[in-house]
Amino acid sequence: MNFSRKCLELDAGQETTRLVRFIQQTVRQSLRRGGVVGISGGIDSAVVLALTVHAFGPRNVVAVMMPDKDSDPLSETYARELAAKFSVEPVLESITPALTGFGCYSRRDAAIRRVFPEYNSEQGWKAKIVLPSDLLQGGTLNVFSITAIAPDGCVQNRPLPPREMLEIVAATNLKQRSRMTTLYYHAETRRFAVIGTANRNEYAQGFFVKYGDGGADLQPIAHLYKTQVYQVARHLGVPESIQRRTPTTDTYSAACDQQEFFFRLPFDTLDLLWFALDHGVPVAKAAAVMGLTDVQVQRVFDDIQRKQHTTQFLRLQPPIPEPLSYEPQTARTDCN
Repeated sequence: MNFSRKCLELDAGQETTRLVRFIQQTVRQSLRRGGVVGISGGIDSAVVLALTVHAFGPRNVVAVMMPDKDSDPLSETYARELAAKFSVEPVLESITPALTGFGCYSRRDAAIRRVFPEYNSEQGWKAKIVLPSDLLQGGTLNVFSITAIAPDGCVQNRPLPPREMLEIVAATNLKQRSRMTTLYYHAETRRFAVIGTANRNEYAQGFFVKYGDGGADLQPIAHLYKTQVYQVARHLGVPESIQRRTPTTDTYSAACDQQEFFFRLPFDTLDLLWFALDHGVPVAKAAAVMGLTDVQVQRVFDDIQRKQHTTQFLRLQPPIPEPLSYEPQTARTDCN
């Protein structure tokens, strides 16, 4: 195929019309009459809120802000700006009490202290987990390390053992699951649908929490690469402050963007190389167009495929056995 840097350019107006129709039809088929969207001040939830308002009007859309004590205060600021732009009155739901009850913070901190014994979040320590830096510079595997920031600003990074990594992630995932529970409360009290905000990068590579942010009634932008989400955002008039904001996880107490936590590449590079991989573009051709070496392109191809394979279980519906057979049994005849 004719692979170029313009492969992911789309007609944002036409795509907006198509997605608005998709949201309307999908929600109404399920006998719902509006939508609930969790807004974080990020680009994905901004686009989904705008699409949902176009589909149902602002009076039939609920925008829910769900910060916890680790959230960046700017997230609420941007979320309120977004809601005002599209004439929706936002709902604020702090999930800190729920997470405290679940033991989110205590379980997470206990695991961190086994790596950093001096760590104490109550004294102002912050932490995040990260993958190795720029994938183009080295073909390292997706092995997490942990960064701890002391109250005096001293930054330390140490390898994260598998047990501690699993415990930190499991505890932190309580945040996404608590948020989705909150969204369904607001949806069910109004007979609305929960509209998901995962883009293609997140959904297909596994950057979401099963039955958390992956547990919505529909995912209208799960087919769009991140760079395409920005194209739709510009067409919809999403506030410039949100369009300029660096995509962040806004999950850990220390600031952590999506590139350092999971994707390991800028989206404009990642998306084009992923498109090349999906469409069978030879490594050498992709490398020539992108100004990279064959080795660098192959590293990215391998990383994408590895993430898709290892997170496949997140995208599966719960398996159900085949129905029992209730056909009549052949009558048995005893001959004595």
